[in-house]
Amino acid sequence: MSDKRKVVGIALITAVTVMGDAMLFIVLPLYWQDFGLTAIWQIGVLLSINRFVRLPLTPLVGLFYSKFNIRTGVLISVACVAFSTVSYGLLQGFWLLLLARILWGVAWSFVKLGGMLTVVTFSTEKTRGHYMGLYNGLWGLGGLVGMLAGGFLVDQLSIPFVTTLFALAAVAVFPFIVRLVPKNNRDDGKTTASNDLPAKGKQTILNPYIVLVILTGGTMGFITMGIFASTLSPLIEQTYHADWSFFGICIGAATLAGIIQAIRWAWDPVFAPMIGRFVDKSKYKYNWILVPLTLGSIAFLIIGRVESFVLLLITIMFFQMVSTGLLTITDTLAGDAAARSNPVKMMTLHTVAVDLGAAIGPLLSFIIIDLYGISAVFYLSSIVMLLVAVTWVVFHFSHRERGRYRT
Repeated sequence: MSDKRKVVGIALITAVTVMGDAMLFIVLPLYWQDFGLTAIWQIGVLLSINRFVRLPLTPLVGLFYSKFNIRTGVLISVACVAFSTVSYGLLQGFWLLLLARILWGVAWSFVKLGGMLTVVTFSTEKTRGHYMGLYNGLWGLGGLVGMLAGGFLVDQLSIPFVTTLFALAAVAVFPFIVRLVPKNNRDDGKTTASNDLPAKGKQTILNPYIVLVILTGGTMGFITMGIFASTLSPLIEQTYHADWSFFGICIGAATLAGIIQAIRWAWDPVFAPMIGRFVDKSKYKYNWILVPLTLGSIAFLIIGRVESFVLLLITIMFFQMVSTGLLTITDTLAGDAAARSNPVKMMTLHTVAVDLGAAIGPLLSFIIIDLYGISAVFYLSSIVMLLVAVTWVVFHFSHRERGRYRT
């Protein structure tokens, strides 16, 4: 089996694992009493606890992968996914569901880090961007299926039926893990790009390039998974005063926000690999991070000032495309940094940085909204992206003469 097909395989395995989590984001806010919850605040805790759990847990998972093989970690993750997903429908009450969500946080730490390490294992400097885009684009389809199919099936059938169905789908991928996921980082003698480099090409984790890659990963999580994802609904609600309908169904701000997110998940499998392949051809890959950072900064300035809903919608869709590039290029740079240093340690730090940014984003955004309004959130985020872009420019002119940073 080719390296590309193995990357596709681990991406689809990851996609199956996220279906139950994505379904819960749609179903729980609507049917929270059917889950045995007694207060609305419990919804927010259940939907966010897995992300906070991952912050201290991911370094431990990284330590696990430094001692044990990737395949074992992915097998553990899928087992946790199956158990946590079926628990959503069978368990009743806040505390039992909280334990299930914590277990899902454990599962995601294992599967995401295992997936990223698999991409690093089977890619080279000429294919890493393409494979990272392919991986991110394909596993996002799991979120799309979970939200759309999960929500529809719950409306037509029942919550226990859907959660059991998604849990069985996770169980069904076990045979594919054995075939598609490498048993270790070298996969029967096949060396990764990091092993092909001479000793002088190796970089320490404290290297300025690697530190800047980690900083960019945190910024990406803060902007796309934190700020943008958490404020999209109130942002649309602020300017959306039309009564759009489809086949007699009124489309509200929340529905429209969900459709916008779904559109991005639908196009990512096409555009993310294209962006990654284009970046792979560049001599200095990191220069391309300036494009989404700069365009994202401009888009957020427009979003913060715009009053026309049509212009807002166009700008939001534009930023969705920008965020696809930001995620793909950031993960590509992290993968290259992993290949030039300690893969497990580098991808662990990158994952922690992304999760930390994603966790801080919603908290900070709603504090700022409460004090200064929603426009201030996007102005601040615009400045953050611009500052990171300027830091990359300074890095380039400071190090280009050394000839050591061509990724």
